[in-house]
Amino acid sequence: MAGIRGLFSADMAIDLGTANTLVYVKGKGIILNEPSVVAYHVKDGRKQVLAVGEDAKHMLGKTPGSIEAIRPMRDGVIADFDTAEEMIKHFIRKVHRRTLFAKPKIIVCVPHGATPVEKRAIRNSVLSAGAGRAGLIAEPIAAAIGAGMPITDPTGNMVVDIGGGTTEVAVLSLGDIVYARSVRVGGDRMDDAIIAYLRRQQNLLIGEGTAERIKTTVGTARMPDDGRGTAMTIRGRDLLNGVPKELEITQAQVAEALSEPVQQIVEAVMAALETTPPDLAADIVDRGVMLTGGGALLGDLDLALREQTGLAISVADEPLNCVALGTGKALEYEKQLRHVIDYDS
Repeated sequence: MAGIRGLFSADMAIDLGTANTLVYVKGKGIILNEPSVVAYHVKDGRKQVLAVGEDAKHMLGKTPGSIEAIRPMRDGVIADFDTAEEMIKHFIRKVHRRTLFAKPKIIVCVPHGATPVEKRAIRNSVLSAGAGRAGLIAEPIAAAIGAGMPITDPTGNMVVDIGGGTTEVAVLSLGDIVYARSVRVGGDRMDDAIIAYLRRQQNLLIGEGTAERIKTTVGTARMPDDGRGTAMTIRGRDLLNGVPKELEITQAQVAEALSEPVQQIVEAVMAALETTPPDLAADIVDRGVMLTGGGALLGDLDLALREQTGLAISVADEPLNCVALGTGKALEYEKQLRHVIDYDS
């Protein structure tokens, strides 16, 4: 039976992120990467899911009263259970079309700072969505494995995983976490900072989609050398007279807007270095720090961190996919990595 099950096995690893959900299927790699967004229609007090993922993301901020588009994940943990369950079900179905042997083993990564209640909620959602067994792996471990760091060696490795909702800073050695800290600052907080800055400085109101576009196009973690940098044109609503307005925003303005979230990430890294045992700290000085997660793509973030910590900072090859790849590797090499997967809390 085990042999037959192997043929039809679609064991999966899921990176259930605040911004995006990635699904890795054993033996096939990452085969799904969609925004963690669900749009539903409320009818007679009951929610009917209309769209999930990419289709639902286009509806964010543009829905009529009868339809709501929400992100069920907040700060890396589930904020809306029913919707999250529907989303996980939808993604599992999309990946796993055959229902005959559909009781896959699923490993999900969770933020290091998740409480037992939050962990249980994620596990229950995955089990109700059709998993036969649900395992959990800590996000920093998954990120380090995905970035190709030698975490099973007796040397200190530091990984900084900047996701949509949280930034996880961890020091790993001998395949486990020596120190980890999860700060609730990530891509979403950066978007919010840009929205708040434009509202305060320019009296311009923009939506989340525009803020994200600004961040990915001209976002930077440090002041441009010429004090201005490149610029882009944005549109929003003028708060003084309520009409749509177009204006130009420069990299220097974005750097100013993002200074606070960037500083929080720097402080988390510094705090980790201060509490790391000296021998491991010496290893980190030798090997440097690895940045993973979507936030690692913010312009010059590695330079900003290097200036403040004096350490060598490198960005992983595929920062957006590190956690999903690492969770997938834990699934593929389960015997060797059994100690980092938690099946029963």
